[in-house]
Amino acid sequence: MPTDLMRASAPPATPHSNGRNANIVAIALTAALVTLQLIGLAVLERSHAHAMHASFPREPAVCTESASAAVSHIPYD
Repeated sequence: MPTDLMRASAPPATPHSNGRNANIVAIALTAALVTLQLIGLAVLERSHAHAMHASFPREPAVCTESASAAVSHIPYD
């Protein structure tokens, strides 16, 4: 009887590693996706900053044209 209890509490000869491998793969894929998202965000921020720098120069442009242009007024209800 005591030997039966010892055998029942012993770890199995073949460990169940399929579930553990799936968890490791899921964690690795999640980390890869998060890394790609962070890289994409950095690229987007950089391109947005570059576009903002190009459209808004440090010194304002001097407008020499007259601002009195004919504007047609659209009646609103």
